[in-house]
Amino acid sequence: MTLHIRGRWWVLVLISVVIAGNYYAFDCIAPVADLLRRQRGFSQAQIGMLNAIYGLPNIPLSLVGGVLIDRIGAARASLLAAAFCFVGTVLTAVGQPYELMVFGRLLFGIGEETLFISLLAGVAQWFAGGGSALAMALFFSMARVGSYSADISPRWAAGIYAGGWRPPFELAAVLTGVSLIAAIVYLRIDRHRPSVARAPIGAQTAPGAHGRFRWRDLTTFDTSFWYIMGLNVLFASVFFPFRSTFAIEFFQDAKKLSLADAGLVNSWVFFAAIFATPLFGLIADRFGRRVMLLTIGAGLMPMTFAILGLTHWGLWISTALMGLSFSVIPAVIWPSTAMLVEPARLGTAFGLINVLQSLGMGALNLAAGWLNDQAGAGPHNPAGYGPMLWMFFLFSLAGFFAVAALWRRESGPSGHGLNAPAAAASGPG
Repeated sequence: MTLHIRGRWWVLVLISVVIAGNYYAFDCIAPVADLLRRQRGFSQAQIGMLNAIYGLPNIPLSLVGGVLIDRIGAARASLLAAAFCFVGTVLTAVGQPYELMVFGRLLFGIGEETLFISLLAGVAQWFAGGGSALAMALFFSMARVGSYSADISPRWAAGIYAGGWRPPFELAAVLTGVSLIAAIVYLRIDRHRPSVARAPIGAQTAPGAHGRFRWRDLTTFDTSFWYIMGLNVLFASVFFPFRSTFAIEFFQDAKKLSLADAGLVNSWVFFAAIFATPLFGLIADRFGRRVMLLTIGAGLMPMTFAILGLTHWGLWISTALMGLSFSVIPAVIWPSTAMLVEPARLGTAFGLINVLQSLGMGALNLAAGWLNDQAGAGPHNPAGYGPMLWMFFLFSLAGFFAVAALWRRESGPSGHGLNAPAAAASGPG
């Protein structure tokens, strides 16, 4: 038991290396967007496609990834997905013609969502004996380290950016290579995982649960699940297209920041989340009030876009609000979702959420790029970013209404204990 307790933290380190390198690769587009525009003549729509194509394969494949994890194990699925991510990032770095770069991002997208789910499942397996909430929070924090590093890369890797658009992508390929090596080591260690950590996720099946996926299962989730899924999907569909694709360009063109300064401002959101995400996870476990926390986090997002589009306030205000929102929601929403779904169906629930998230992120990436092109957004027309900001405002406002509906339902007799501390909370059924 002592060996397992020590070993699981080393496993968490390996899993964290895997996710950090791949989150860096996902967020490497935004810092290079201006170089692609100036040196390759890319349109806003073409830049948006590089992240939109990431999400498209996950529309049908997220559920497949969940089944794959159940069949071959989380560690093996992680290695397979990390290999896809590495090959995709290498092809993105080759980058010519444009279609090859898009194909590279497609391969990266095929691996990334399955990688995320499989690593999260691996954390749950190794920490099945206790401490999973803190472990998952630290896992998310290391993912933010990857995103933060990508945003500030024009500063710490200024010499690489001086070489043009390709060297930054080559750096991303190296980091996904390191992640692939960590995934290999993780698999070798996982083969010796102690029996105490071997209980599969969903082992405690609900009465009448079955081992085979059926499409009609998707229609039988509790109403609260659909509300929280709505927030999850809408939040991701707004946050990631803005922060990971268009934010740095917007800060350069509309706020007149240099590339390095724009990347630094964008990075503050992820930097704050590195430390704040575990804190909010612990608060939710200790005091409950999960729906209230989600409502606060969701309400800050439309406020952020209103401030960016309608005021000349300092960027630190909007960045702080978005950073707080991005810290609260991921820390609370995933464990809250698990409380709304019986264990035997959790994989299906997470897969469905990832399908719709991928669809939303792909659609809003394309829509934002199209709106910017149609409005002529750029350094000589910063007002052209207005339609994009309004779109993000409206979608984030819809997310706020979804969690408000969740609060109303969970306050009634059909609630699932989301507002209770972890020790007193009860799961479904």
